Amino acid sequence: MKLTYLLINVFTIAIPLAFSFHKKLQFHRTWIAFWPATLFTAAIFIIWDIIFTNLGIWGFNRDYLTGIQLLNLPLEEWLFFICIPYAIVFTYAALKKIVRVDYFQGQAKSLNWVLSLLLFALASTHTNQLYTAVTFFATALFLLWHIFYLQADYMKGFYLSYLLIFLGPFLIVNGILTGSFIDEPVVWYNNSENFSIRVLTIPIEDFVYGFLLYLMNVTLYESYLSKQKGESL
Repeated sequence: MKLTYLLINVFTIAIPLAFSFHKKLQFHRTWIAFWPATLFTAAIFIIWDIIFTNLGIWGFNRDYLTGIQLLNLPLEEWLFFICIPYAIVFTYAALKKIVRVDYFQGQAKSLNWVLSLLLFALASTHTNQLYTAVTFFATALFLLWHIFYLQADYMKGFYLSYLLIFLGPFLIVNGILTGSFIDEPVVWYNNSENFSIRVLTIPIEDFVYGFLLYLMNVTLYESYLSKQKGESL
């Protein structure tokens, strides 16, 4: 169906958008931080997306697209970098207000170190697989920036929300996009450029790519929030 990818975007953002105005959450009050964070992150990922699409590292099934394109990317792919971040940052912000137990209080820094070193090692030994190498190396660098420069307290909440999102909604949404529940994938991958290891139909690299997309959004969101609080004092 031509509207498949578009509907995935719409359904992903619909519930978080509706609950953004809930009196206990009031996520809309942080839009002044969310939108700059997401638009900046989207710009980086769209440039990456355009390059990889042109290189044939991944591509899109026209049977599931409206046919509207911009810079060789379907409209739906542009919307992806708005709708998905909205849903996941909303979830992150909601959990901060609802969940009071810091499950990763003492483990966040250790997780940063383990993941950054592991991803750097894997990227270094798989430089011939561009999706793997670029994604893992970029994520490792971003984590090292957190370790040495940001040392952010919010990482404990980030890891909890990552687990909840990527073991639940992510498997459904990305599963559909990669063909888990439909006849053909909406987004296809050149397996010579990745590990060829999949969870359902989702390349293992997507979990790291999603991690980086999520963490970059949260990092900038928290940064803008801090600036807004500082200006209001």
